[in-house]
Amino acid sequence: MLRALDVGTSIAASLARFGVGARVGSLGRRPEQPLELFEFEGCPYCRKAREALSVLDLEVWIRPCPKGGPRFREQVKVQGGKYQFPYLVDPNTGKQMYESDDIIAYLFQEYGDGAVPVLLSPGRLTDVTAMLASAWRPVFGVRYRPARAPEQALELYSFEASPYCRLVRETLSSLEIPYLLHNVAKGSANRPRLVERAGRMMVPYLVDPNTGTEMFESDAIHRYLVETYAQT
Repeated sequence: MLRALDVGTSIAASLARFGVGARVGSLGRRPEQPLELFEFEGCPYCRKAREALSVLDLEVWIRPCPKGGPRFREQVKVQGGKYQFPYLVDPNTGKQMYESDDIIAYLFQEYGDGAVPVLLSPGRLTDVTAMLASAWRPVFGVRYRPARAPEQALELYSFEASPYCRLVRETLSSLEIPYLLHNVAKGSANRPRLVERAGRMMVPYLVDPNTGTEMFESDAIHRYLVETYAQT
């Protein structure tokens, strides 16, 4: 019953944003290094930034910053001067910035065709639907759950509009586990790479180099992450 509720509300969150982040858009130059995003699930402004990254088919290091988290929130304060999310770091240009609308405009200018899609453009429609999407999952991935930090970063094949991927990202966020996000929206160059690695195109797909584990299925991944990293 709880699983059905989780999936149902996650689907509703994707529908609230009309599936933004499900398909790759027009692309520009490709960065040499993955970008870095400090954010947390449940934040509507972080959602907008993640959607842009998915549309632009960009790989990104995710640094989860749940409320009460001891690691990455403090890093944002040191680097940027304040606790505000999302916070983007682009090692390819040296750019570091707050404000979701500014981040989105920057990403489409640097790595797209310069045109921001309507549902990611600044304005009431974008903000209201992003907030509505968060309202369906208001507490998940928002607050820190004590966990041990992995020695090596995990990898996640995902795309923003997938309701099943969202459930895994929420767990990673609450446990404050950093990971390399391989966006695999429809049209992504990463899709053939995932098929080559895992044998089929299915998400979410988690890779944990600390244990040698590679696995599909959001529910199984959630249980694995909690059993492996959560502190009782």
